[in-house]
Amino acid sequence: MNRYADFRILIVDDNQNNLFTLRALIEKHMGVEVLEADSGQAALDMALQNPRIDLVVLDVQMPGMDGFQTASMLKVRQKTRDIPIIFLTAAYKTDEFQQKGYEVGAADYLLKPIDDNQLINKISTYLRLIEKERDMNRRLETLVEERTAELRLAKQYLENVINNMGEALLLLEPGGKINAANPAACRMLDYKEEDLLGMAIGDVFEEEEAVQANAFMGTWLEALIRTGTISSIEASFIAKDQRRVPVLFSRTALKDEAGDITDIICIAKDMTGYTRVEKGQA
Repeated sequence: MNRYADFRILIVDDNQNNLFTLRALIEKHMGVEVLEADSGQAALDMALQNPRIDLVVLDVQMPGMDGFQTASMLKVRQKTRDIPIIFLTAAYKTDEFQQKGYEVGAADYLLKPIDDNQLINKISTYLRLIEKERDMNRRLETLVEERTAELRLAKQYLENVINNMGEALLLLEPGGKINAANPAACRMLDYKEEDLLGMAIGDVFEEEEAVQANAFMGTWLEALIRTGTISSIEASFIAKDQRRVPVLFSRTALKDEAGDITDIICIAKDMTGYTRVEKGQA
């Protein structure tokens, strides 16, 4: 099986004899698909119209748009800028000439008259490099897909745990506004989640404790910044129907890489029917 059968090479030369020779050599030794263009403009049009071109073999000296101008045009277009270009020239005589080619995007040079072995060896080298890049991209795509699948499963698992846990969970922004609530919190407070969103955490406490909760958000943050977690305290929630719900209430901080608090997780255990528990210290 030909390892290069799915590669596509564009050869560009204003001389039909040169195009015929290039095509014959490449197809004989490489077995790749060969496209032809007899001018710089035709090469540019073909490169933009084809879904993929892997390598361009480009004559430097052509009437109208020469090889340098064609290469420059290919390199400024997003679709074609990463295609390797091998220049063909019979006038490769000075360092300035060589440098100009590299500046406009040449990967390599080949001299005319064409040496069969040199041509095939250079093309083989670039196709192998492209093959390795493709393989690396496939491996990367596979890893990304696997990682995405793992993260999706982890997210689903976490959501299931949160949605099925017996304790009420409220997610707060650092200022104390409620950003999310699990089903247990909604049942405890007799609110729909969308009704809780945007409420201040103090709005669900008993009036006296609500004042304290709102007043002590700064103290909470200071403690959370220091320790990440505050010990549990006894408190009382007031449900939508004004029902008082005694709870054991704890807070944990989520921080970013810089150590700044992004969210506060509050967990409340319904203590209705329990004996009085010892109050924790914030």
